[in-house]
Amino acid sequence: MRKYDLSGARWRKSSYSSGDESDNCVEVADGVPHVVPVRDSKVPQGPALIIGAGAWTAFVAMVAG
Repeated sequence: MRKYDLSGARWRKSSYSSGDESDNCVEVADGVPHVVPVRDSKVPQGPALIIGAGAWTAFVAMVAG
């Protein structure tokens, strides 16, 4: 299994995350070549799911409708 150094990753939440439940969402990191790290916003020091950039692009296209 390949390990990624995410210590300098720039994490962001969706612009749709707001309101009383804004801590209950996922964050993605930008700037990691070829992959998109995803983590639980409530556990920022926890594990990150590493998704291939192509799979992420397909996922976003599917949920965008």
